[in-house]
Amino acid sequence: MSATDTPHVVESVLEWRTTWFTARLAIVLIYLASAVGHLMGFSAAVTEQAQFGMPAPAFMAGLTIALELIGSLLILSGRWVWFGAGMLAVFTALGAVIAHPFWTMQGPARFEAMATFLEHLGLTGGLILIALVAERAGRGKNFDVC
Repeated sequence: MSATDTPHVVESVLEWRTTWFTARLAIVLIYLASAVGHLMGFSAAVTEQAQFGMPAPAFMAGLTIALELIGSLLILSGRWVWFGAGMLAVFTALGAVIAHPFWTMQGPARFEAMATFLEHLGLTGGLILIALVAERAGRGKNFDVC
């Protein structure tokens, strides 16, 4: 078996429509939970934005909720997946830089912020992969996943 051969059972699981939806759900679940939490505690969401030094914290809290919901729903719907994934990827990358500037910290706080920063970058990469898979499937280069 060469490095490019995928075992039949793995290939079968990867081709299931349910696998594609489950992967999209797994990657957006954090955004959906965050949006619901921010909606239920909007004043805390505004305070959080203010702590990050964001201008117009109430507007930014509302924008955050809207981005998290719209991006997630686009990804889950299977329509305009690239747009939803792009929205969330840019949001997540910017959030990593703004909210977790580990390079400005020392000691344990630096390590914790760096870990969270890197988690955000990993999530950004996952969103890019979701967009790539959806785009390739849309052009018939892979399998029908949308």
